[in-house]
Amino acid sequence: MKYEIILRLLPKDASDDALIKAAVAKQLNIPAREITEISIRKRSIDARHYPVSVQLHVEAYTGKVEKEPPLHVPNYRNVLGASEVVVVGAGPGGLFAALRLIELGLKPIVIERGKEVSERKKDLAQLNRNNPVNPESNYAFGEGGAGTFSDGKLNTRSKKRGSFERILEILHFHGADSDILIDAHPHVGTDRLPQIIKNMRQTIVNAGGEVLFNTRMTDIIVENNTCKGIVTAKGETIAARAVILATGHSARDVYELLYKRGIDIEFKPFAMGVRVEHPQELIDRIQYHNPQERDEYLPPATYAFTCQSGERGVYSFCMCPGGHIVPAMTDGDQMVVNGMSASQRNSPFANSGIVVEIRCEDVPDFDKYGTLAGLMYQQQVEQNCLRAGGRHITAPAQRLTDFVNRRLSFDLPACSYLPGIVSAPLHFILPEGISTRLRDAFKTFGRRAKGFLTKDAVVVGTESRTSSPVRIPRNAETLQHIHIKGLFPCGEGAGYAGGIASSAIDGERCAEKCAEINGLRNIN
Repeated sequence: MKYEIILRLLPKDASDDALIKAAVAKQLNIPAREITEISIRKRSIDARHYPVSVQLHVEAYTGKVEKEPPLHVPNYRNVLGASEVVVVGAGPGGLFAALRLIELGLKPIVIERGKEVSERKKDLAQLNRNNPVNPESNYAFGEGGAGTFSDGKLNTRSKKRGSFERILEILHFHGADSDILIDAHPHVGTDRLPQIIKNMRQTIVNAGGEVLFNTRMTDIIVENNTCKGIVTAKGETIAARAVILATGHSARDVYELLYKRGIDIEFKPFAMGVRVEHPQELIDRIQYHNPQERDEYLPPATYAFTCQSGERGVYSFCMCPGGHIVPAMTDGDQMVVNGMSASQRNSPFANSGIVVEIRCEDVPDFDKYGTLAGLMYQQQVEQNCLRAGGRHITAPAQRLTDFVNRRLSFDLPACSYLPGIVSAPLHFILPEGISTRLRDAFKTFGRRAKGFLTKDAVVVGTESRTSSPVRIPRNAETLQHIHIKGLFPCGEGAGYAGGIASSAIDGERCAEKCAEINGLRNIN
C-alpha cells in the first residue's frame, strides 16, 4: 500500500534515513519493519521561526512496492538529413530548443558567438585577474549563456508545472544531481553547470545536430516577410526553414540590428540597482533566528525581499548564498556586476542584486532613441559606474550604511569581488530615481530583518543586467515575430523569460511551434 504524508523534522533528523523511517512509522501508527520503501518527493526548509524545520513530502510503502513510472527519458532521434532550423545562442533557451527540435525530428544548427565552455572559463579567469574583457567570451556570452556561471538557480514563476519538472528531468539526465528533483528551491552550482552544458552539446552533436562556436550573427535574411536564415560575421549565409532567436539579454548588437532593419521591437520594463554583500554568517543568524553558528545540517541561508518605493517595485534578485560577486560586463566601456555560487555555497559571503523597476516614463531624456531608450539608459548608467571605478574592472563600492546616509565611505569591508573595489559615492552616481528608492528599500529591509542594514555590508555597482530592456514582439499563438514568419524570438533576450528554467521552457515551446509550421504536428 502507498501512503503520502508530510513530515516536519529538525534538520539533523531530516538527514538521517533511519529517523525519517521512524517518523513515518509513528505518523502511520505502524511498526517500522512494515515499511518496505520510502521515497522523498519534495523537500523544503521552514525558517519562519526558531527552531528551523525541514518539511518532507514522503511516499511510503508497505507490502509490495508499486513501481512508479520512470523519469522522463528523452528520445533523441537521429536528425541527419532532416529539415534544418538555426538556433541563435547556446544559452538555456537555445540549448533546450535544440534538444526539443531533435525530439521532434528537426536538425538544429546552433550558432554561438562565444567559445565552448572550457575555453570560456579561461577567459573568465583572465577577467577576474583584472585583464580586459573579451567582448565575445565573458560572463554573458559563450556556451551555456549567462546562467552557466551563476548559482544555477532553477526557480520559475511559470504555472506550467509539468514543463518545469520536465526541464529538471532533462538536466538530471545530463548530469545534474538528483536533489534538483525534490528541493523546493533547486540549484545546480556554477562548478557543476559546465559539465552539464557539455553533455547537452554532445547530445545535440550525437543526434546529428551542429553547434558552431565563435560564430556571431550579423544579419537576418528576410524575404516576403519570411525568415530564410542568417548571415554570420564571417560572411557566411546559413539557410534554414526557421530561426529561433535566443541571444540573451546582453546582445545589444542584435537589438540594434533589428532596429536598423525596421524589424519591430518594443521598450520593455526592466530593473537596475546594485549588488549588496554581507557576511554569510550574518545572513544565517538573521534568517535562521539564531545568534549561534548555523546548524551544520542547514544550507547557507537565503533571502527574498521586496517592497514598493515611489510607485516602483524594489526587490532582491539572484541572491547567491555562499557566493561571489563577478564582473559581468560585455565590453570595456561598461561596469556591470552579477553574483554566482558553487554547488557547496561555501564562500563566507552572501550577495544579492537589489534592483529598482524602470518604466518607459522613467527615462524621458532618452526618448530620442525610440524603442532603444531603455537600452541607452542602461548603458549610460554602466558607463558612469565604469568612470567611478577608475575606468577599469575595479568596481565602485560603498558601505551599505554610508549609501543609505549619502556619505562617502573612508574604508570598505572585505568583498568577494576579485578584481577589487574602490570607494565611490554610488548614492550620487546612480540616477536619483534609482538611488532614492534603493535607500528607502534598504531601510525597509533593515526593519524587517534586524541586522541587515549594517556597516559590515557593501554595495557594489552596478547590477544592470537583470532582464532585457527590449522585447521582440511575437504572436501569442504561433510564437513567431508579429510581422516575420519563421522568426521565433525566444527566452530572456526576447523578453519572454527570466532565468534558466523559464528560458528553457520557452525554448521548448518555440521548438514545438517551429515543428508545427514544418508540418510535424504530432508533438509528444
